[in-house]
Amino acid sequence: MLDELTISISPEFLDSGPAEERATFGMFFMAANGRPLTAGMDAAEDALKPGPRVSGYPFAEWLAWNWWRLRWELGRPAAESALRRWELAHRMSTVGEGYAWPDIAVFSDGRQSFLVSEPSPNPGSPMFRYLGASRRETVSSESLGTAIDEFVGGVLTRLDGRELRRTGLHRLWSDLTAERENPELARFRRLEAQLGYDPDEAGEDDILGRLNEAGAIGEEALAEVAADEAAHGGAMSAKDIRDIAERSGFDAKPNDAVTLSDPAGAPRPGEIQAWRVGQRLARDIRNQEGLNGQALPDKRLAEFAGTQAGAISKNDLRSDGISFAFDRDSGRSRISLRSKWKTGRRFELARLIGDRIFGNQIAGCVEPLYPATRTYSYRQKVQRAFAAELLSPFESVNGMLDGDCSEEKQNEIAEHFRVSPLTIRTQLVNHRRIGREDAPDVVDRGPAESFG
Repeated sequence: MLDELTISISPEFLDSGPAEERATFGMFFMAANGRPLTAGMDAAEDALKPGPRVSGYPFAEWLAWNWWRLRWELGRPAAESALRRWELAHRMSTVGEGYAWPDIAVFSDGRQSFLVSEPSPNPGSPMFRYLGASRRETVSSESLGTAIDEFVGGVLTRLDGRELRRTGLHRLWSDLTAERENPELARFRRLEAQLGYDPDEAGEDDILGRLNEAGAIGEEALAEVAADEAAHGGAMSAKDIRDIAERSGFDAKPNDAVTLSDPAGAPRPGEIQAWRVGQRLARDIRNQEGLNGQALPDKRLAEFAGTQAGAISKNDLRSDGISFAFDRDSGRSRISLRSKWKTGRRFELARLIGDRIFGNQIAGCVEPLYPATRTYSYRQKVQRAFAAELLSPFESVNGMLDGDCSEEKQNEIAEHFRVSPLTIRTQLVNHRRIGREDAPDVVDRGPAESFG
């Protein structure tokens, strides 16, 4: 069954160790979409097993402590200095307590969650050698949350059955449940996680100050900006955004921006991969506007955004943070782009066009700020795929290739559509025209998912 995550531990006997570990010992098993993630060779029995024998107690504690980050942190940081901290919250091999845990990374884009199971690095492991999965598995983030709740609930039931009712896990889970049920506490913890912090690791005043800015830029936009900061550094406050908009932005009229004439048939967020949503929306816009397979001129692209072509050509006016559209009162907006290159500015503007369509007409999220960040949240992946398809429709790209995927031909097509060669290469990888080994600069986000 698709979109199903199973985490279980079947009871087995353990004759030594702390009472909590003995009460929750057993055969551990994880599967996503019907595919096992924990299968491997048990060295003691020299046999293939669905999972190792471990205690469920330390894993349940790990899940409870990291619940907010597992559920709400968007992607992973780019800086090596922050990556180790991220792995402690998202990589199961860090659970420890003397057991050989699987090397499974669990992370989210906000709407979908991903599980990447790696094989054991040492074939001669004396305990349990994991085979790993051949592909990244995708489930809804709601499914991840449900699976965690059921697993921890099962561990607590086994503890209760052994008269162990006042364990650290009981206290931790009780506190987490209270936070999740309190809207304001949940809002605090969610932003804390989106900034890459463990519970109570960030300053309370800092988090509260950021939450107060939600009224100025929007709740969802606040999360996107926080995720960009967590991944790349460089905090941007609502005041920073207003200042950049005034200093290096361009006037725009949101009411003049292109919209879908019939959004009813568009896919809902989270139902399918983000890149497919973005591609579908861009194709609908191109068909609606009669573009066929033509390249999109600067003037027409700017009109789609409700602004002037100068937003593309005047690269001396640049954002020193992210690209964004910031709406003000009376149907006015300011658009600020980050790139100094014309192809980059075209791509960023196309992302903002897609973000407004996705946010307003598909996700039902009308907010003042429409950010194009450097992260890989579901929303940002929709933007990138939309921009690529709007500017360089793949059907036309593929026709122009005519079977020739050489670098020279890719550059020729990129010049025709006025996009970067990377945009063309990414499309070719996504549509399996070339392999990732032929496009080392394409960000590896999973099989055929550079945009998604």
